[in-house]
Amino acid sequence: MSLDVLRIIIAGALLLHGIAHAVALVATLAQALSAASASKLTIRTWLSPRLKPRSAAVLAIPFWGVSTICFFAASAAFWGLISIAGWRQLAVAGAILSTLGMGLFPAIWPGSPDLSRSILNASIALGFNIVILVTQLLLHWPPFGLFVR
Repeated sequence: MSLDVLRIIIAGALLLHGIAHAVALVATLAQALSAASASKLTIRTWLSPRLKPRSAAVLAIPFWGVSTICFFAASAAFWGLISIAGWRQLAVAGAILSTLGMGLFPAIWPGSPDLSRSILNASIALGFNIVILVTQLLLHWPPFGLFVR
């Protein structure tokens, strides 16, 4: 596999993960603003089960918002559109925040049309977060030399 193809795959995967988080962010914002949404699922947190869904959504916004920005920025950095030096830190920060958000607001992936799709979406996102954390924190892959042109 050529380095250019590998760059496209990694940057594309980070971009898609960012898009999925952007969809969750928009759905969370809609719930926080009591706007109409295609999703019938409401955001709840186990930290405070009595917290109203709208308030829980307000608390969830930073998790989805910052992780969305981190994944988009990591993808842009990997493409070389912005400084490449910090893409790893951005991807790791996004994965940590996303995973924390899923832990605090479990069983609901905002914007999913139903519970089964929500569980699937959350599982895929969590799996990708784990891949990011393992490849960046444990394996240190891909090596920085991959980016030198």
